[in-house]
Amino acid sequence: MKVTKITEAQFRKMVALSSKRLSKNAEFINSLNVFPVPDGDTGTNMNLSFASGAKYVAESTANSVGSLAIALAKGLLMGARGNSGVILSQIFRGFYKSTEKKDVLTAADLAAALSAGVESAYKAVMKPTEGTILTVAREAAKAANKRAEETDDAVLVMKSAYEAAKSALAKTPELLPVLKEVGVVDSGGQGLTFVYQGFYDVLSGNKSEDGDSHQPSVEEMDEMVNAQHHKSVQSQLNTEDIRYGYCTEIMVRLGAGRLVDQKFDYDEFRAYLNGIGDSLLVIADDEVVKVHVHTEHPGKVLSYGQHFGSLIKVKVDNMRLQHETILEHDKEENVQEQSTAASVNGYGIIAIASGKGLNKLFRSLGATYVLNGGQTMNPSTQDIVDAVEKTHAKKVIILPNNKNILLAAQQASKIVSGVKVAVIPSKTIAQGMSALVSFNQDANLSDNEEEMAADLDTVKSGQVTVAVRDSNIDGKKIEKDHYMGIVDGKIVVTDPVCKQAAILMVKEMLDVDSEIVTVIYGTEGSASEAQEIKKAALEFDEDLEVEIHEGDQPVYPYLISVE
Repeated sequence: MKVTKITEAQFRKMVALSSKRLSKNAEFINSLNVFPVPDGDTGTNMNLSFASGAKYVAESTANSVGSLAIALAKGLLMGARGNSGVILSQIFRGFYKSTEKKDVLTAADLAAALSAGVESAYKAVMKPTEGTILTVAREAAKAANKRAEETDDAVLVMKSAYEAAKSALAKTPELLPVLKEVGVVDSGGQGLTFVYQGFYDVLSGNKSEDGDSHQPSVEEMDEMVNAQHHKSVQSQLNTEDIRYGYCTEIMVRLGAGRLVDQKFDYDEFRAYLNGIGDSLLVIADDEVVKVHVHTEHPGKVLSYGQHFGSLIKVKVDNMRLQHETILEHDKEENVQEQSTAASVNGYGIIAIASGKGLNKLFRSLGATYVLNGGQTMNPSTQDIVDAVEKTHAKKVIILPNNKNILLAAQQASKIVSGVKVAVIPSKTIAQGMSALVSFNQDANLSDNEEEMAADLDTVKSGQVTVAVRDSNIDGKKIEKDHYMGIVDGKIVVTDPVCKQAAILMVKEMLDVDSEIVTVIYGTEGSASEAQEIKKAALEFDEDLEVEIHEGDQPVYPYLISVE
């Protein structure tokens, strides 16, 4: 099959299939996280970011590839989550800049667009690192341009790009030592390779891996983008207005189980579930089907799934009870927000954090708006833009408090209008709090930005979390289900007991200049254990001042800082 001109219809299919590739493989990409911690979210971020772009394309009525490329880039930018999502958005920003005036794409146009994407992505990253998605994108573009000099067949050009991406991905461990040490390839590079695979399969007509499988509709893309947020959306309703009260999720291993008596057909399967609920999302491959649906009859969902295979995952939540809790929580948050929403000398200060306790802590330190987010819940560019607008301030300071949110915050700062925005590069909760203490309401934005950023290095940030797999990093053997103490991005201790890992980590963090230790316990920590950690810290140094706060943060039982 030869393609000399990529049409609008083909480009739509390329985007749709690539979105499906990322959706299908999001968990696999997540598993490539270097640290064995339960916060690997590169796959989730790339999936949701590209799903947002694909949604914009599906909704566009444009009849030229250039216009669709603009829609894709816009959707990716507004939906970008995490560093990987932002870099992906920048790759397709360069792509659209190269193609925006073209009705169709030739092989040369395609190669040039891939190169423009690389240039745009490298510019977006302050300190580009080789062995990452950037390397994969660059090598793919280089191969595409070389092939474009030899042929006018876009299929062959995209094939060269895809094969070069796979080759570059395989070599990422040689360029980034930590990848080699852990034995994985770069997760962002893997995500981009799946995107290019989708492009190539559409152009070549290859169905070996996809068959007649389903292409997501606009409605399903909406569901993919919004599924993680369906609970908070309910706060806009009355509890009695919830028609379907049970959020039901199942995973079925197709063809396995004693009750199997039907052959799986995607359309029939989805039609049945659609008849007994809403907010339906069905994702399937040859072995497994995953379902998310709101229904009044969760038992029917479970029993229906058993006609096709064995249930390997079941989750049912009573949304009416959840909704009542959410309304109470929102009521508390609204009271807090109203009491602090007024800008301070024209300033709005946005802190990004996850956990009711952390929300209160940041507000007590002067934040005027706390955006829910953090590990595994990276807010999108659009989320951050919306938060800026909610401050109603002319000068806004953003504290990302997570290295994987920094790029999205910086992108948001560039696209808001009528507001001066400064992004303080805080990578941890502790850094964000330290920076916030340095805020001066009487200083100008530039001086505050300089002073707050200067204080980031005055605090050591420690995190305790559980290992999700066996690993070896920096010469340390890490066993699954053991706890790790991570200080400023480096694993310094491990222990089978959470409290003991925290105590050992504190010992590693202390030095002769240490004065203040802050212990923030999360949903999997406890006040009593925090007191024991405090006692141990004082035994190390009786002159320390030790503070304990309830943070309610997920993922990390304890966040500990030393100043």
